Amino acid sequence: MAKWQNNMFTQTLRTLGKIAPRYLPILTWSKSYNRDIFGSDMMAALIVTIMLIPQSLAYALLAGLPAQMGIYASMLPIILYAIFGTSGTLAVGPVAVISLMTAAAIGKIAQPGSAEFVVAALTLAFLSGALLMILGILRLGFLANFLSHPVISGFITASGILIATSQLKHILGVTTEGHNLPNLLASLGQNIQNSNLYTAALGIGALILLIWARSGLKPLLRRCGLPSGAADIAARTGPVAAVIGTILLAWTLDLGAKGVALVGEIPQGLPPLTLPSFSIALWRDLIASAVIISVIGFVESISVAQTLAAKKRQRIDPDQELIGLGAANMGAAFTGGFPVTGGFSRSVVNFDAGARSPAAGAYTALGLALAALFLTPFIAFLPKATLAATIVVAVMSLVDFSILKKTWQYSKADFTAVFTTLLITLLFGVEWGVIAGVLISLLIHLYNSSRPHIAIVGQVPHTHHYRNILRHNVITHETVLSLRVDESLYFANARFLEDVVSREVAERPSIKHLVLLCAAVNHIDMSALESLEAINDRLRDMQVKLHLSEVKGPVMDRLTGTDFLEQLTGKVFLSHHQAINELSGQPHNTVPTP
Repeated sequence: MAKWQNNMFTQTLRTLGKIAPRYLPILTWSKSYNRDIFGSDMMAALIVTIMLIPQSLAYALLAGLPAQMGIYASMLPIILYAIFGTSGTLAVGPVAVISLMTAAAIGKIAQPGSAEFVVAALTLAFLSGALLMILGILRLGFLANFLSHPVISGFITASGILIATSQLKHILGVTTEGHNLPNLLASLGQNIQNSNLYTAALGIGALILLIWARSGLKPLLRRCGLPSGAADIAARTGPVAAVIGTILLAWTLDLGAKGVALVGEIPQGLPPLTLPSFSIALWRDLIASAVIISVIGFVESISVAQTLAAKKRQRIDPDQELIGLGAANMGAAFTGGFPVTGGFSRSVVNFDAGARSPAAGAYTALGLALAALFLTPFIAFLPKATLAATIVVAVMSLVDFSILKKTWQYSKADFTAVFTTLLITLLFGVEWGVIAGVLISLLIHLYNSSRPHIAIVGQVPHTHHYRNILRHNVITHETVLSLRVDESLYFANARFLEDVVSREVAERPSIKHLVLLCAAVNHIDMSALESLEAINDRLRDMQVKLHLSEVKGPVMDRLTGTDFLEQLTGKVFLSHHQAINELSGQPHNTVPTP
């Protein structure tokens, strides 16, 4: 008995040893961690920390939350991602688009600045984290593929415009309302005469400085002899100079007394332990927003992670990324944060600065903890206009109207999806924009797949290849019609296939054999099977035999389990060339198409 128990215990440990690294990537990369990697990670962490302090404050402001929540959302989430994530360079924390979506989601159910508003943000992070973890455990990362890249581009471009417009109130020192472009512009127009001149001067000055730092500072540093990589990183940390400069101005000139909005006193210390709400009513109000934020956050994060991983020939596991991001959001919910994801700009900085493992993120969290302990008294004098200028410059890279030209030239359907998503996002807000983008993408896919490309094919002379008769000079036969179906067959396109077959056979009275070339057919569902049976019966009445060629193994397995093959008037051929040879009954390499 004891021996059996020992064997069971040993077997259990072995099983856990095999499974654990899949869900805890830290167990894999930590084995090869050494002093060289530590040095690279520490240097990257130092640079990212300097960049992240103003960014995290700015994105909390964008979400309508207290500034310190931006720093809180950048500590434990990064550590948890380092444990559960698979990217060595992805920097997790607040980002512009998710912060805007957070503001839009919780602004509908609570007043900004209220305790309920903060609790709603914590709850939104919790729900997003839970959804992401469930999707990861169930290995459902593929669901994010329902958002096409053009639609995402349109949504992010519109979001960038909304974000920049929403920050004009802080730059000019006025009050505005609304979460869509018409409301924001109308509110801004009504209140612009109340602008605070000191705030406007400070905000516009910071904006000009940051724009120059992004475009003009790097060339200047290169002319001074700084290497390209170092110059690029220094240019990206330009917001730090704006923060320090405007803090000094606000303090020495007492700008707070002149009506300039300042960040104000920030609690000094590490993130507090917080609890999201477990109210069913609040969950019901937030769940739709949580789903959208989870999907958008995951798509943005996985795109950045895979792009950077490809440069180092590393592999990213999308399902494990869901778990890593889910854990990060859960951590934010319990430490005073709000929804987070992988950020593009700081991930690129992290990569360029030499980060070689997820430990760089943990060191970044340590740097932010030190900042929260010792630097918060100075942040009290930071003008909100500076943070708004930081946000505007950061989102300028998100706005990309070239996607409209590209999609118009390549695919009118994709252009329709991009333009509609962009327009609805601007007019009705980010959530409706995402919903519209998903629905339009699905409708376009269903429309295209419901009308699959079906080509009449003939033999390329002196080869075994068969190509579209409209594109190539090929050989055909008077009594044999070959149709190539370039799509899996399912309920949405089964009737279309019936119509094409009926039309083509009716136009060719001499046809005795119809061969469906199925090399591109990966699946045949029940509706399509019934359509094939109907085609077989109709062709029998017309004294035309139906044949199939190059049917894939899994499809053939399905058909073998039915009586369709027994009822089939013709045969199933291994190759299309074999079918033509047998059915034509004549040498066909010398008979050209008229």
